[in-house]
Amino acid sequence: MDPRFVSQKVHAFLDYPVALSLVILPFLLSLGSSNPLAFWLAVVTGISAFVLTLLTDHELGVFRVLPYSLHLAVDLIVGVTFLIAPSLLGFTGIDAWYYWANGAAVLLVVSLHKPGTETSQPAFANS
Repeated sequence: MDPRFVSQKVHAFLDYPVALSLVILPFLLSLGSSNPLAFWLAVVTGISAFVLTLLTDHELGVFRVLPYSLHLAVDLIVGVTFLIAPSLLGFTGIDAWYYWANGAAVLLVVSLHKPGTETSQPAFANS
């Protein structure tokens, strides 16, 4: 039995709340005590993730100009970056734990992607 259950549709519904949480949580958790980059990396990644989601060709994409496979590749890169950022940038405490938890969560979602659930929509399908 294949344990991968995260369809493109499920992933699409996760994208916006995750992007918003990346922007909001640094404020609520007061990230940046070990390095100001701990704060800004999350905020900039959240804004970028929101834009990526708007542009992705999936159920909740608004402009649908980027393939879902590219979106998954970017998520993979973000997950790996978040896991190694604490070591590379000297994050400690809550700053480090925030990135380790988010990196692991992103990689888990990407690894649980169910192949064959991609749907292709014409660009600007919601216009």
